[in-house]
Amino acid sequence: MRLPRATACLILFATGAAAAEPVHLASHRAVYDLSLAQSGGTRAVESARGRIVIDFSGDACKGYTMQTRQVTVLESGETGSRTSDLRNTTFESADGRSYRFKVSTLLNGTPGQSVDGTAETAADALKVRLKEPKRDGFQASGEVLFPTVHMRRLIEAARAGQTTLSVKVYDGTDDGRKVYDTLAVIGRPATTASAKAESDRDKPLREGEMAAMPHWPVTLSYFTSGEGERTPIYVLTFDLYENGVSGNLRLDYGEFAVAGNLSRLDKLPAATDCKS
Repeated sequence: MRLPRATACLILFATGAAAAEPVHLASHRAVYDLSLAQSGGTRAVESARGRIVIDFSGDACKGYTMQTRQVTVLESGETGSRTSDLRNTTFESADGRSYRFKVSTLLNGTPGQSVDGTAETAADALKVRLKEPKRDGFQASGEVLFPTVHMRRLIEAARAGQTTLSVKVYDGTDDGRKVYDTLAVIGRPATTASAKAESDRDKPLREGEMAAMPHWPVTLSYFTSGEGERTPIYVLTFDLYENGVSGNLRLDYGEFAVAGNLSRLDKLPAATDCKS
């Protein structure tokens, strides 16, 4: 799973043959109930609640569609109550070279900035065309990944026993003009069946085929593009399952963090294999 950054954007050690096996991402609907995990700073958040709903579908032939909605209510004695409602719809081509995105936000019921555009990538460049917030465009040099390709790279790296993955990612969030440097730290593989799980957390992942599916703890940090030592602007931690589903979710915004409990997981119709 890859969440929109503005919400503020998931085996045992593999043999060579297993590591080369294609990654198959499952079409699914996931519902995460949000709660406050940590708070600090001068404007401390006293409570948080909300929900994230993700609909992910597609295949390696026709491409991938993701619809995400996150509603978060934050309570603070100093700033009062704030309700944000973010909606994000994307389509990524099967080859990972083209990307369409549309993001809208509401803050306390008032429309915020909308972002709408398309992007194309090649081995050495990214080209973005924006319709909103204004007609504009920009280019960035170097290899840049879109979210689904990034997810597949993470799973491939985890299967191969790699402990880190550092790549540039573009997802169209914020004002649509930012390319992020990312660093993923990947932990040791496990299965829910072999690990001691919290009794009230991520229950759908302890049932059926998900209980025996390999997964890895991942800490994914986002940085503004640049050089030298930098503080991440956003950190996402989660358990990444081999089919792209995520559990044990935590979104760290710096001054506060929220936890996401997977309360519902619906498997959508599986895609058929590509035919030549």
